[in-house]
Amino acid sequence: MSQQRSLEQKRASAAWNRVKDVKGKPHESKYRALVKGAMAEVQTNGLGQALAFWAAKKEEHHKALASHVSEWVKSELKITDPKKNLLEWVTQDARTDQYRRATSEAMAFLAWLKRFAEAELKD
Repeated sequence: MSQQRSLEQKRASAAWNRVKDVKGKPHESKYRALVKGAMAEVQTNGLGQALAFWAAKKEEHHKALASHVSEWVKSELKITDPKKNLLEWVTQDARTDQYRRATSEAMAFLAWLKRFAEAELKD
């Protein structure tokens, strides 16, 4: 089994667990709608801008998505400072190559989140 395959499996598993956490909650349909457009938002505005937007909204579905993406990317990039969330790391510490890697990882994770949200969450 290739390493890439196991990384895809890890992404899928993490995304599945996040979607299961949201399922049945009052913000389920709003989360689903937000996730559907999240990849386009990151691609258009950049990861930092998207994270800042989600954090500024203060609504449960925005907070959940920001948390889900942040937790995943931080774990995969081995960002271990518990005092910094992904937005802080991206804006304060990340080099250009690290920012690109974080964006790439976020997009790959969001692809799985979108698939599972569309399949499992109420419209």
